[in-house]
Amino acid sequence: MLKLEQINKVFNEATPDEKIALDQINLELGSGDFVTVIGSNGAGKSTLMNMISGALTPDVGNVFIDGKDVTKLPEFKRSMLMGRVFQDPMAGTAPSMTIEENLAMAYSRNKKRGLRKGVDKKRREYFRESLGTLHLNLENRLNAKVGMLSGGERQALSLLMATFTQPSILLLDEHTAALDPSRAELITNLTKQLVEKDRLTTLMVTHNMQQALDLGNRLIMMDKGQIILEVNAEKKQKLTIDKLMAEFQRIRGEKLTNDKALLSV
Repeated sequence: MLKLEQINKVFNEATPDEKIALDQINLELGSGDFVTVIGSNGAGKSTLMNMISGALTPDVGNVFIDGKDVTKLPEFKRSMLMGRVFQDPMAGTAPSMTIEENLAMAYSRNKKRGLRKGVDKKRREYFRESLGTLHLNLENRLNAKVGMLSGGERQALSLLMATFTQPSILLLDEHTAALDPSRAELITNLTKQLVEKDRLTTLMVTHNMQQALDLGNRLIMMDKGQIILEVNAEKKQKLTIDKLMAEFQRIRGEKLTNDKALLSV
């Protein structure tokens, strides 16, 4: 469902500020794979997500989604193939529009546009049923402005919208990092529920190492623009945070940087 082939990306090339953001990245996700991505700040995690979404174009290499080469496909066209949830709960939704209007936009993302009414009775009932799975009472607030929702409610709505069309690839970009612990736990549980329900192929960047261990069937660790460790489902079940940090030290010959990204547990 997703294949990255020899991806390189350099920022500010041939200047004193040159930075190799991605260095010879090769990664494949089969249908239904749920891969978590960890790494310190500047490891290349966000660049990786932007490369897949089309926000960035590789200097070298190719991006394939569902068997199609989308390397040159612009972001707005590539968005029809994927869903994405960002770290900021204010992103991914239109705050001045109602819950129902936001859901209608998400529902139509990969469909041909016409002059039909945006929301009919049948579709409204489907929205209510879908919102009911969140257990946040949003199904009774279809006409509420999204900007009035709490951060956790808005992130839950963003997650539902991103999975509505069963996208070829779901990108979760530190989507619980800005929430308080209780809301982060809620979104984590919803993530597991929604991904498992439709067996969505998912790539999730997280700063929380325990979350990276608890979710998904595979794990990768990035450092300095490279994938330095890949862990399959069997090995992942036996991993702990201490073992992950020890593995980093074995590979790099130094301890894992003690920044906020790697101390979240």
